[in-house]
Amino acid sequence: MIDSSADAIPQADSIPDASGIGGHPRGLTTLFFTEIWERFSYYGGRAILILYMVAPARAGGLGLGTARATAIYGTYTASVYLTALPGGWIADRFLGARPAVLYGGILITLGNLAMALGSLNVFYGGMLLVALGTGLLKPNVSSMVGGLYSETDARRDGGFSIFYMGINIGAMISPFICGYLGQRVSWRLGFLAAAGGMALGLAQYLANRKRLAHVGNKPARADREKGEPSRSPLTGEEWKKLAAIGLLFVFAAIFWAAFEQAGSSLNLFAAEKSDNRLLGYSFPSSWYQSVNSIFIISLAPVFSWLWLSLGDKQPSSPAKFAYGLLSIGIGFALLALGSEIAGPGKVSPLWLVAVYLLHTIGELSLSPVGLSTVTRLAPQRVVGLMMGVWFLSISLGNFAGGWVAGFFDASAEGALARLFGAVALTTFAAAAILALLTPFLRKLMGEVN
Repeated sequence: MIDSSADAIPQADSIPDASGIGGHPRGLTTLFFTEIWERFSYYGGRAILILYMVAPARAGGLGLGTARATAIYGTYTASVYLTALPGGWIADRFLGARPAVLYGGILITLGNLAMALGSLNVFYGGMLLVALGTGLLKPNVSSMVGGLYSETDARRDGGFSIFYMGINIGAMISPFICGYLGQRVSWRLGFLAAAGGMALGLAQYLANRKRLAHVGNKPARADREKGEPSRSPLTGEEWKKLAAIGLLFVFAAIFWAAFEQAGSSLNLFAAEKSDNRLLGYSFPSSWYQSVNSIFIISLAPVFSWLWLSLGDKQPSSPAKFAYGLLSIGIGFALLALGSEIAGPGKVSPLWLVAVYLLHTIGELSLSPVGLSTVTRLAPQRVVGLMMGVWFLSISLGNFAGGWVAGFFDASAEGALARLFGAVALTTFAAAAILALLTPFLRKLMGEVN
């Protein structure tokens, strides 16, 4: 049975620490920069991954067909988030979140180095290391953010908004650097830059580890010696909240299946169907991968202000999820129209920019809300595991998204309009169903909005 004093993620001290970014705990600053560099590493590699796989051997690529490359891409990106489930469980039960983040960062660095070496088998091995490392790092760095605050700390959602900004700063910068190096210099150098980013993140994490001494601790010694933590039974109210997480999980997976087309079918659309010139300057198609993050950084403060200004009148978390699905559906409907207008030619870069704007609005309605909601709904003794469940929704979405992207065919008349139109209709239907289920979900969530 778990004693609350031995939780893997203890609560913040009774006297709130306000010495970090924007009056938040200083540990948030450390986790903020850790996440910047981890996401720099991941999104930098992702920006060039499918382009590298479909590039012919004479151009330094793997020369794979689109269907095979998108299947590998989907499996890889799904694995990156699938491993978050065992990663959260391992931290809750054995390691503690703080060392799990360290070991995960080491594996990510080694994985990107392996992907840069060029051999096909070593390349696959590198993807495996990145997936395993991310599984240890992602859920546990997020649960540590939650552990910096007490249950009643009004700064909690704001802290997650700042943390989410860190995610997107790293994701914004990396395609410009890794994408340029990969497409214009050499693929190998692009992956090396991704490895260097994670190494920088590890260096600052270790340098500031004392700021995190009170969060992410190992389970109690007696529990570790037994091989399992003493875990008190879940109450009826806790089971209801976990059921709410389960239902939100389904709709989150649908959202991510659409959203994660960014690195696959939208990346191919950018390379093959977009006129990638601005003011007479030709730019690498991988640079579109930064557009979403630029919009996130620009709009996140607006959304934060909006929710705060609405106060108790703001939409519930399930309603925000529904808005997210609706917005991403509108984005794909717009892209279907653009594909039909383009025909055999190419479209202006503004089409993709508009799509990414709509997708960003959807992401801000769902993703940071989901992170905050899971940490509030999940009992603290299983918060790492539940963060793993949240990332599992992203994993399933990525896997489904890779399969969907396999239907990308820029040469067949009407194929892209049908593909993107089908994605739009799916997300519209999911948004409508979730809107109908929102009153039921609010009852399951209890006092958590």
